[in-house]
Amino acid sequence: MNRRLIILGLLLILGAVAWRVVERERTRREGRLVLLALAPVDPRSLMQGDYMVLRYAVASAVAPSWPDDGWMLLSLDADGVGRLIGLDEGAPLAPGVLRLRYRRRRDQPRIGAESFFFEEGRGDLYAQARYGGLRVSPSGDAILVDLYDEQRRALGAAVAGDSATQRSSP
Repeated sequence: MNRRLIILGLLLILGAVAWRVVERERTRREGRLVLLALAPVDPRSLMQGDYMVLRYAVASAVAPSWPDDGWMLLSLDADGVGRLIGLDEGAPLAPGVLRLRYRRRRDQPRIGAESFFFEEGRGDLYAQARYGGLRVSPSGDAILVDLYDEQRRALGAAVAGDSATQRSSP
């Protein structure tokens, strides 16, 4: 009996993990691309390699009176750049508006990936980053997919050398 419960428990855990992976992959493939202005910090770590700590401009605009966990509303301009318009209070979304989940940790609003790792020697390229490119699911969950320069070109495409994937707008 105990063995069956253990096996059932393991199957449930593995199923939950697999479901989460499938959801994240679906967001990465099908989520709406949103560019968020960022203010990168460029630390180096001998143990972890080169990386940037990311701060999103919209996160710094989250009001202290907002709940610790919730959804913000973003309006998107013609280039796909998101601008904070307020807290999601459950009303139907207007056209061109999407919700983005945030969580406040240690008094800092967090949107998604807060660091971006890159290959050693690519620091100069990623120092050009002005936007974080996030794929956002309909539920508001986000995945960081690349960093973008001032002209809204994916910097990861420059590393891959694939000019076909560079875009002037998302």
